[in-house]
Amino acid sequence: MSSAPPILQTTLADRRPDRQGKVRDIYDFGERLLIVATDRISAFDYVLGSGIPDKGKVLTQLSGFWFERMGDLVPHHLVSLDVEQFPEAARRHADVLRGRTMLARRTEPIPVECVARGYLSGSGWKEYRQSGSVCGVALPAGLRESDRLPEPIFTLATKADTGHDINISEQEAGRLVGAELIARLKALTLEIYRRGCEHAESKGIIIADTKFEFGLIDAGKPATDVVLIDEVLTPDSSRFWPAAQYEPGHGQPSFDKQFVRDYLEEIRWNKQPPVPALPDEVIRRTREKYVEAFRLLSGRELR
Repeated sequence: MSSAPPILQTTLADRRPDRQGKVRDIYDFGERLLIVATDRISAFDYVLGSGIPDKGKVLTQLSGFWFERMGDLVPHHLVSLDVEQFPEAARRHADVLRGRTMLARRTEPIPVECVARGYLSGSGWKEYRQSGSVCGVALPAGLRESDRLPEPIFTLATKADTGHDINISEQEAGRLVGAELIARLKALTLEIYRRGCEHAESKGIIIADTKFEFGLIDAGKPATDVVLIDEVLTPDSSRFWPAAQYEPGHGQPSFDKQFVRDYLEEIRWNKQPPVPALPDEVIRRTREKYVEAFRLLSGRELR
């Protein structure tokens, strides 16, 4: 295990982040953004009291791997992962930023999350049991938990700063940002997912579902001017299952926050503040899964 303590927050000299998400600290440098993936981990909509060492490095470097592979399909916001190409104010903090930070183009984020689902799991499974559909998409009767769907489906949600995102239909999303843009996002989401699944399956990993975010460089341009942003096919944004252990009919072992969620359920946390800290063993095993997913998918060692 990494001997370094988890990076839970960052500062550049006396400058605090201009924006903070559950995991990322964002510094605004005009036309460029510096996006730092910390080792914070969230569960049940709360950032927990413990971090997972190297988690931010996995998210950043795995996203970089996928941005490279998808670049011929859709432009992306990544400019560089090389700290030597960062603004001078950031280079002075190279030891903290290296490996977990991307320099990115500024975009106008499109205010919907795009989800591709190839298997019936999580909230989709819960909804299917009640209605026979997922986010309004009707599915065949008789499916089991974790079953592979006849074909991947595309669903949408509005992005929430706190709490759960809200699922919306394609029609609702079209009214929000335009039907032409939603059609473009659907095509991109399903093709990125298809390519990602094809590669992951060759490495022994099933991508059960995943979410993507997109932005526009110039909001006045047509819907074809879409940019892939944020993170791509990581253990935080996707369900990764080991293919060798896949067995539909129940939940699957995974490469994500499974150990964290299991622990929180075991201690019967009421999912309200104060948030708990995690035992060393849960931290260790969670880190191992994140790093293992990175190595299998990228064929690289974490830097």
